[in-house]
Amino acid sequence: MANTRAGGENRPRPQTPGAATPSSLPAPEADRRPRGSMTTGRLEAFSDGVFAIAITLLVLDIHVPVPGSGDLAHELAVRWPSYAAYAISFMTIGVIWINHHIAIQRLGRVDHGVVVWNLLLLMTVGILPFTTSLMATYLREGEHLAAIVYGGSFLLMSLVFAATNRHILFARPDLLRVDLDGTSRRRILLRGLSGSLPYLLATALGLISPYATLLVCGATAVFYALPSARADDDP
Repeated sequence: MANTRAGGENRPRPQTPGAATPSSLPAPEADRRPRGSMTTGRLEAFSDGVFAIAITLLVLDIHVPVPGSGDLAHELAVRWPSYAAYAISFMTIGVIWINHHIAIQRLGRVDHGVVVWNLLLLMTVGILPFTTSLMATYLREGEHLAAIVYGGSFLLMSLVFAATNRHILFARPDLLRVDLDGTSRRRILLRGLSGSLPYLLATALGLISPYATLLVCGATAVFYALPSARADDDP
């Protein structure tokens, strides 16, 4: 009888018809993702690194006066174009970093298109230390081309960011973490596109006055850095 019980314990239990088996249970979202595919966390981590490097490189254009070159206060004062260009570019990169974070947080997953558009955006961010240095160096020289390049770099960055949002919101809305109706998606896209208009104006003003370009870029950075300009109602 003992052997009979032992054998009975080893026999598989009958399955109830329709019962879920481990192989039939739905896999988590992460398990269903193709092996080796990009995650939103990895995309944002890489992007944060590029933003951090770009924003740090800006300060390298601010040089310490050479000892014995003159009155220190005067030498520091004459470098005001470097300070102004640094502050404006720092705030602008900070604003686009915040907006980039909001855009990525809307995503449940990413596709190849998101990765490519994100790389293009990071490329426009990476060039800003150069255009900032160019503007600071040639501002007092009245060099219009330097102002056009400076304003144009911000314009290009904002347009690429808008194109990235368009891909996410309209070309691949299935990637979104939450459902957004058409009105909400259009509002988000139009709000981003409207941010390109001041940079278009700043670039055009470079033909007239580099100081006007710097002023418009500065005013735009300050406006979008204010808490009142943040879109708290966007998912």
